[in-house]
Amino acid sequence: MSFPKKGKFFPKQTGYDGEASDSFAQVIAATLRRELGESRAGVKTVEGWTGANEKTIKNWFAGKYGPSGEHLVALVRHSDEVLIAFLAMAGRENLKLASSIFAAERAVVEALEVLRELSERLPGGTSDD
Repeated sequence: MSFPKKGKFFPKQTGYDGEASDSFAQVIAATLRRELGESRAGVKTVEGWTGANEKTIKNWFAGKYGPSGEHLVALVRHSDEVLIAFLAMAGRENLKLASSIFAAERAVVEALEVLRELSERLPGGTSDD
């Protein structure tokens, strides 16, 4: 596979099933739209995360270009969905699974904390003191 000499496009790659997969820009676009919607608020959210200008971010949402360098790192820092999509494109399914397990574990811990707090507020609630 050869990479283009200029631009922010990746050539089509063969996926796990032998079919041509979407480009990097298209996968990031679909991920951003799924997580944030296609509204101006989604663009503003990504602007806050990355510091990129609005036109650039609209190009990401449209799949015309994909983020690179610091912008990609910023997206991954703020979006588990982008991280998972990135790991899948990199063929690192094992890390994708680990990330999903970690996120689920974190959600369970947070839910348990809320339940403990609620149970302590109830009359006759238990306390660890």
